[in-house]
Amino acid sequence: MASIDYPLERPKVGTKDWGFAEHMYDWVATVDHKKLGIMYIVSALLFLVIAGIMALVIRTQLALPNGHVVAPDTYNRLFTMHGTTMVFLLGMPLVAGFSNYLVPLMIGARDMAFPRLNAFGFWIFLFGGFLLYFSYLGGSGLYGAGSAPDVGWFAYAPLTEKPFSLGHSTDYWALGIIVSGIGTIASAINVIATTFSLRCPGMTLSRMPMFVWVMLIDSWLILVAFPPLTAAQIMLLLDRYLGANFFYTQRGGSAVLWQHLFWIFGHPEVYILIFPAFAILSEVIPIFSRKPIFGRPAMVGAVVAIGFISLGVWAHHMFAVGMTSYANSFFAASTMLVGIPTGIKIFNWTATMYGGKVNLKTPMLFCCGFLLQFLIAGLTGIMLAIAPFDWQLHDSYFVVGHFHFTLAEGLVFGIFAGLYYWFPKITGRMYNEKLGKWHFWLFVIGVNLTFIPMHFAGILGMPRRIYTYQAGRGWEFWQFSATIGAYIQAIAVAIYVWNVVHSAIKGEPAGDDPWDGWTLEWATTSPPPEYNFEKLPVVRSSRPLWDLKHPHDPDWKYE
Repeated sequence: MASIDYPLERPKVGTKDWGFAEHMYDWVATVDHKKLGIMYIVSALLFLVIAGIMALVIRTQLALPNGHVVAPDTYNRLFTMHGTTMVFLLGMPLVAGFSNYLVPLMIGARDMAFPRLNAFGFWIFLFGGFLLYFSYLGGSGLYGAGSAPDVGWFAYAPLTEKPFSLGHSTDYWALGIIVSGIGTIASAINVIATTFSLRCPGMTLSRMPMFVWVMLIDSWLILVAFPPLTAAQIMLLLDRYLGANFFYTQRGGSAVLWQHLFWIFGHPEVYILIFPAFAILSEVIPIFSRKPIFGRPAMVGAVVAIGFISLGVWAHHMFAVGMTSYANSFFAASTMLVGIPTGIKIFNWTATMYGGKVNLKTPMLFCCGFLLQFLIAGLTGIMLAIAPFDWQLHDSYFVVGHFHFTLAEGLVFGIFAGLYYWFPKITGRMYNEKLGKWHFWLFVIGVNLTFIPMHFAGILGMPRRIYTYQAGRGWEFWQFSATIGAYIQAIAVAIYVWNVVHSAIKGEPAGDDPWDGWTLEWATTSPPPEYNFEKLPVVRSSRPLWDLKHPHDPDWKYE
């Protein structure tokens, strides 16, 4: 096996003495939390492009009645791989990437608590992603043509059982999720340990940035939610290979048991994915409003409440399976209850902006877009919490529209806000503001044109998970509009990719603190050195960088 021999004194990183091999070795062997965070984010964005291409094919297939763009089996595989990729290979690495890069910087630490575990977490996640996509080559066995999973990202029984799912594609699906989940759990453990053990002097829990608070609760949710999913995957593999029959109903198993185990993970997962957007808004809105966040203790309490309540709402995905009226009532009430702390957060973000000197740069525009879109998603979520209403629209395109309003508009709007906000810190250069605003407005138009029509198609009776439909049912206009919106989204993302690549190479120098920030990541250079801080900072408030800039301000006493 080839190796790279270094002299006793290795050349300094980034100098002309470093060639391509040295740079590659440095990234592959790194335990630096910032490089690992960047690799998480870049991997997630690459999977976003792959899943986005699949979505375009799906939307093209459904644009017109009796579509023949792809065959039914191919459509089912695209549908499965798109959903699985978006949830497990886009959302989860974005959680890990942002927390890895920012948490140590924000709490004044030099690295994560367990650097090698951090590196292991990234590479095992990436291996899980590759394992899932290897099904295209080995899904039917190494001696035949490949076959990607076709069981949906939720993999309901009995679709996953041997008589219905032959070959190895479902095995790759289960193994890929188990393996990538190990990386997610490793990252969550690291965030929790780092937050509790490596805070700089004076950084009490009450002074931690809101971003760190939200990612801490997010990491606890991961530790609670992922083991049931892993257990379910192991039980599925035992079903398939040892005849355990946990889920195969014709042999005494329970298909509903799979739904319980999957959604015990699946609904907290929605909050696991949306929490990074909450964290980002809680940092970006105060900076671009030039005001401390309104009701900071209430914001922390709301995050904790959402995390707790989200663990008890999973069966609102199962109103149609025949649960008792008592169970339906409990899960309907808990679903409505989670709207209270969510409403507190939306109110506090809005109140932070009210009366402030709002600066509508691209990160702030995406935050404003998030507030409106996520409000709509929350309202449709409350509608679906009403069991009789859900009975009418369950498994319809109304649910597809609601789900994507929550994550496509919620998660993605928040993530883009964060990517633009911390781009100068990561690269040391500024992005192109004009291209950023083009990206925002095209994306707003695209997502609304895609997902609002889905609600109307669902109300008109269009079921989800169908690969084509007959003309004359009133669905044509809504599906065609959704397809046009999907292509507009693709154009917006292409503008973002160009903006990032071009700006990283030729953008204007950003300086260390282009936004006049308040948290500690802006107190070091852009990009930060490998050791983060030459001397660990001492914190005296929840806005430590403000203290450094205004050491004699008699009006600032906020803790």
